[in-house]
Amino acid sequence: MLKLKKTETLEEKSVRAVEIAEMLLKLYKRRKTVLNFDSPWGCLVAVQLSAQCTDKRVNLVTPALFKRYPSVKDYALAGKSLSGVKEFENMIRSTGFYHNKAKNILAAASRVVENFDGKLPSTMEELLTLPGVARKSANVILFNAFGKVAGIAVDTHVKRITWLLGLISAGAVNNPVKIEMELMEILPRKYWGTFPLLLTEHGREVCIANRPKCRECGFNKLCPGARV
Repeated sequence: MLKLKKTETLEEKSVRAVEIAEMLLKLYKRRKTVLNFDSPWGCLVAVQLSAQCTDKRVNLVTPALFKRYPSVKDYALAGKSLSGVKEFENMIRSTGFYHNKAKNILAAASRVVENFDGKLPSTMEELLTLPGVARKSANVILFNAFGKVAGIAVDTHVKRITWLLGLISAGAVNNPVKIEMELMEILPRKYWGTFPLLLTEHGREVCIANRPKCRECGFNKLCPGARV
């Protein structure tokens, strides 16, 4: 296992983080989410469905969903009757946890119709008022649907790999918000949108949980957790 010096300063860590971010941009071509959506509201729906579910599965479900419910008002209407809720649940059943997902999506639709004139808000503060939306999903929606960068989306891959890379403190490991704040401190804003997106792709392709391909990893000389 490689060891970085224990006295790494914040500035030194920032330099290393930027180097990693630049390498990610060279290694992977993707610049947006793989989730398909037809509108900002459709992005929220896809993001909420992706919780504990593969993006591939979500993309199989959303075409019929978007056709059945062409506007946020249609989702809100579905949430007003038991039959409407049941129909919606059946359409998203294969994404898992469909009762809770349906509850949040339909409640969010009602909130958007009532409080935002049927248009999905485009600020972090407003998105966080919607049921089922936390900072991670809000960051994904803002970046992919509106082209805005307000923070860094932290999923399980980002959490795991930034710890292996020594970019976050032990006190932040189990706290996504602290992870986000620490990463924002060492990464310039221009990387905030793409860094988690590409780090997640790296986690799926190379830094796989329990069986990382450390010898093939371009970061093994920058990673204190590398198994080489």
